[in-house]
Amino acid sequence: MVNKQALKEIDNTCKRYNAQLVAVTKKRSIEEVSELYELGYHVFAENRVQDLLEKKELLPNNIQWHLIGHLQRNKVKYIVPFVKLIHSVDSIRLLSEINKEAKKVNKTIDCLLQFHVAQEESKYGTAPENIDAFMSDLKTIEIDNIKIRGIMGMASFTDNQNQIRKEFEQLKSIFEMLKKEYLKEDNFSILSMGMSSDYKIALEEGSTLVRVGSALFE
Repeated sequence: MVNKQALKEIDNTCKRYNAQLVAVTKKRSIEEVSELYELGYHVFAENRVQDLLEKKELLPNNIQWHLIGHLQRNKVKYIVPFVKLIHSVDSIRLLSEINKEAKKVNKTIDCLLQFHVAQEESKYGTAPENIDAFMSDLKTIEIDNIKIRGIMGMASFTDNQNQIRKEFEQLKSIFEMLKKEYLKEDNFSILSMGMSSDYKIALEEGSTLVRVGSALFE
């Protein structure tokens, strides 16, 4: 069930910072997602391709779907025809696969580059020290059917708010460096960081898009 009071507070906070709220529907029922939809929220995100495909079939066609979890190359073809934004691009090989599948259906896919700044080894993303090598490799592949719209990252799962803030500051620095040095287009504008537990800190540190799930529901 949607927590309408929490939803209103989170939505108002995002608007105050001119940031986009993306509702994460991971592990949520069709009924819960439908309730959010009826309340006027039409931008949803899933972690897993299979869950994304299942929900898409059962929900209205005008929903904008984002993929925010780790994406395996062999599953790219299933989401390319309809996905609005892929947040979790963490390798050149994945970018190549997305471009290949997008070309097949004559689409241009919006993507974010994922960077790893958290302490947990289990989190995905390119390490900050490998940025120059990544961007050099990017020049060697075709990405005519991809728009790199920005970056995504996650802070450590910790109660230490100073650490969380420092990690978001690092992501913001990466974003600004890439925009200045490598990706100077106007549409490179999305800094996707912040989830239910830390979205307020993320917004304070410059996030333009937060991915909130559990905080929206009772």
